[in-house]
Amino acid sequence: MASQRDVRNRIGAVKNIQKITRAMEMVAAARLRRSEQRIEALRPYVGAIRRMTRDAAQAAGYVPSVPILAEHESLDAVGLLLVAGDRGLAGAFNSNIVRAGVTAGRDYVGESKKVLYFASGRRPASSLTFRGLEPTESFIGFTDRPAYADARTIAERLMAAYVDGEVDRVEVFYNHYISPMSQIVRRETLLPLAQATLLAEGEQESAQQQPEGLAIPGAEEAAKPRRINVEYEPDAEAVLKRLVPDYVKLSIYRALLESTASEHGARMTAMRNASQNAGDLIKDLTLEMNRARQAEITQEIMEVVAGAEGLG
Repeated sequence: MASQRDVRNRIGAVKNIQKITRAMEMVAAARLRRSEQRIEALRPYVGAIRRMTRDAAQAAGYVPSVPILAEHESLDAVGLLLVAGDRGLAGAFNSNIVRAGVTAGRDYVGESKKVLYFASGRRPASSLTFRGLEPTESFIGFTDRPAYADARTIAERLMAAYVDGEVDRVEVFYNHYISPMSQIVRRETLLPLAQATLLAEGEQESAQQQPEGLAIPGAEEAAKPRRINVEYEPDAEAVLKRLVPDYVKLSIYRALLESTASEHGARMTAMRNASQNAGDLIKDLTLEMNRARQAEITQEIMEVVAGAEGLG
């Protein structure tokens, strides 16, 4: 059994760690609230841009001549953007993104396709390097508070890779924020536009608006979403040419904000659990110290009794 001094030193060390984890939890909680406000302000705007882009794409008939809008003849190379954090101590936040991205990359490699990894954050970049999957380019140093300029830098690099034929598809992986204790890994296709996730979202919206329950004659037609005929000037293709770069930039910006909020939520939850575990460990060590003290007292009493008997 350890001595009282050893146990007391361990209790002091655990208490110091508990102070640090509680401080990190409070910092993460404060940053999380600001991140939530930024997401709440951005989500409606991103939704509007995506709807406008989707409607313009449908009006253009998927036959634009602009390089950023043209779908490549074959799918030979895929660009995967992994959005995570610069720091750890956030549970499985970073590893979930890396695992999802690497799994998707292996699936593409199994189909004889080339995979180019792009990393936003030090953690996914270092994890890819450790796995022998050196990222084509890394974007680091802003995950705690990303700005629109950071998203624009990433978007311009990905759009250039698509236009230059370096990749034939661009996908992004990020943690979608739901609550401090719940984040979901999202996988979205950004380019080409004909295969983009925003088009699938439009189909899902239409399906969600279908009525449930008894089938009433004429109800299906009445329940279908009404589309407004929009006249584009000069034409839908010109409008789409202007919208698509903004759509890509805003989609990446949203992914960065969602990832930041998810990181703060995951870190807050992880530090709270660490503080609770430290408290439980302190209780166990205190009990162990009390037992050690009782053992020492018992040993001293036995020595006194033995000495008294020896003198008597």
